[in-house]
Amino acid sequence: MLALIALGIAGVRWSRKAQLPEPATLQAAEKVGKAASRPLRIVMSAAFVSESGVGVYEQISKYLAEKAGVETEFVTGLSYKTINEMLTSGAVDCGFICGLPYVMLHDRPDPAADLLVVPIMKAPRYKGQPKYYSDLIVRKDSPYQTIQDLKGRSYVYNEELSNSGYNLPRYRLVQLGLTHGFFGKVTRSGSHEESIRMVAAGKADASFVDSLVLDYDREKHLGHAHEVRVIESVGPAGICPLVVSTKLSAGVSEKLRKHLSTMHEDPAGRKILDDALLDRFVIVDDSNYDDIRMMKAAAEKAGFTTIK
Repeated sequence: MLALIALGIAGVRWSRKAQLPEPATLQAAEKVGKAASRPLRIVMSAAFVSESGVGVYEQISKYLAEKAGVETEFVTGLSYKTINEMLTSGAVDCGFICGLPYVMLHDRPDPAADLLVVPIMKAPRYKGQPKYYSDLIVRKDSPYQTIQDLKGRSYVYNEELSNSGYNLPRYRLVQLGLTHGFFGKVTRSGSHEESIRMVAAGKADASFVDSLVLDYDREKHLGHAHEVRVIESVGPAGICPLVVSTKLSAGVSEKLRKHLSTMHEDPAGRKILDDALLDRFVIVDDSNYDDIRMMKAAAEKAGFTTIK
């Protein structure tokens, strides 16, 4: 993505077809990212909301700019792998990312990311906890009632580094002993939103998708969320966090943490949180993500690292 070279101008727009940058492009982005005078760069993955909902998280970025007295840039349209690479290099400073990529960044011998805050969702199903689910969806008028009904059927997932789209579903298949070519056809879509669309259109029989994305689209009447139904939920698991690159100074991190964790007490912040279907941001310990680690380890121990 050539736009990576120009991150300092306006950020990258969301693109369902976003591709990993060429090595030279990534190096250029890293070089720009190390410039001391550049704005604080906040990246958003597809783990929180669908394409239509990205704007509300951009408002959070603008809120931080005002309250913390820093200039910010909001970057979207990148794969989970690219986001991890850029957090590691310091090309981006903060990221709304998926729980599995966070674990991968944090559990390195030289940790590349730390937790900043995590969201607490307003919906009752989350019980005020920093957790979420992976929802198994089928088309509304399909005959499937359980995961076992999907034997030999077509399945679509968003991407391999997704916790709700890959790690949790893989663990569920291991739990049920459905690891020997259970699905008839497996397709990669690139995003939860596209997976929902494919199931709704009959191009795939089922998909495990992020409950945050599905809830947001249903509440906002976006996309194809009302054309599918949930037949099973896996979880709960540590919710998608907001993380900081370990290259960001501790002083800046603490300033951001303070303003985010008190955002719900400010009328302007409260309005943005309501638009995002969030109750508040809270500070949690890394152990909140031990469930993700456990599910990943279980799949690896079973020798089932690829959904098929």
